[in-house]
Amino acid sequence: MKILISDAFDPGLPEKLRQFGEVTDDKNQYTDAEIILVRSATKCKKDYLDQAKNCKMIIRGGVGLDNIDVKHAESKGIIVKNTASASAIAVAELAFSMMLAIPNRLIEAHNSMKEGKFLKNELKRTELYGKNLAVIGTGNIGVEVARRAHAFGMKVFGYDIVKPAEPVITMMPTIEEAVKNAHYISLHVPLTDKTKGMINKDLIAKMKDNVAIINAARGEVIVEEDVAEALKSGKIKAYATDVWYSDPPAPTSPILSAPNTIMAPHIGASTKENLLRIGDVVIQLISDYVKMKK
Repeated sequence: MKILISDAFDPGLPEKLRQFGEVTDDKNQYTDAEIILVRSATKCKKDYLDQAKNCKMIIRGGVGLDNIDVKHAESKGIIVKNTASASAIAVAELAFSMMLAIPNRLIEAHNSMKEGKFLKNELKRTELYGKNLAVIGTGNIGVEVARRAHAFGMKVFGYDIVKPAEPVITMMPTIEEAVKNAHYISLHVPLTDKTKGMINKDLIAKMKDNVAIINAARGEVIVEEDVAEALKSGKIKAYATDVWYSDPPAPTSPILSAPNTIMAPHIGASTKENLLRIGDVVIQLISDYVKMKK
């Protein structure tokens, strides 16, 4: 059995996988690999899948499956799995660190100090304590964010298209109800037809003035032009994002030049600890696959 590691995983993973067969990181060998491991970079769309004639299983190291044509894969008898639970802590910690950076004005404080300025009186902070947080998407990551928000004394509301109830979050019947009184909104939904462009000018108009939005989900769940315009007008006081329409984002992305942004290069799942957890889940999934074949 040939296993292709097509994207970046823990460096120790290849050695651990050799118990199952040949392991390669040569992307050109996808045409005869039986198991293909991907993260975000490799796009397993129709043409790719049609040429991967020996493929029986694709494992996405991470949460979303938007870089895989799941329906076409399944029509060809290819098993598609992800490692959803492994990334929850890593992504939640990044999202919450961005949420902390906004009211504490850490980016402005750091940059001003580097520029030789000492803005002790100018940089006024606010607190997360007592503020309302709307968690949009209450799966593994959203729940971890909610737990951290509770520890900071925030009031947490949530909305999820699929999951109607979550003990650590006060669930709301619609996304409009979830965001209307929120001081902060944290996005943790997969990219689907229903979530694409869900943060748009119509929904933004229903939000409180000076709301802050954190996006650790997918770039395309927002309409970039609408968010950028709301940042310019001050309707949205801050937008923090780790995700983009593409990696890297197009130079023409309006978010890149919008005011009051915090930006990261899609590093939410890239902690050392998370890569080890992903590797453990990958090994278990392949072990289960091997047992199923017998």
